[in-house]
Amino acid sequence: MGARSVLAGLMGSVAIGLGAFGAHALKARLAALPEAAGWWETATFYLLVHAVAVGAVGAASPWPARLWSAGAAIFAGTLYAMALGGPRWLGAITPLGGSLLIAGWIGLAWCALRRPAPGGL
Repeated sequence: MGARSVLAGLMGSVAIGLGAFGAHALKARLAALPEAAGWWETATFYLLVHAVAVGAVGAASPWPARLWSAGAAIFAGTLYAMALGGPRWLGAITPLGGSLLIAGWIGLAWCALRRPAPGGL
């Protein structure tokens, strides 16, 4: 197990913790702003999905894992901040995180094309 596994574990645990925190401790606060609960759920989902991706692929393809890690931090972080009442201009930064997530998936495809698995599909 390497640094990518540690990062994946931390990302996953933060996602689960923040998801539960939002569903229980912040329920009333998130209900005060119509978009807040949706932002919180989306941030948690994307963070968790990319934690799994970093853990599954990180050792074999470090660049996609780096892009996913940075993208998830920016994407989820800005959504969490806005859901907690942060300035709406953070929403202009959120797509940067999403673009990094997309770049990570494209990077994974690129790595797979350069190093096909033995025996093909």
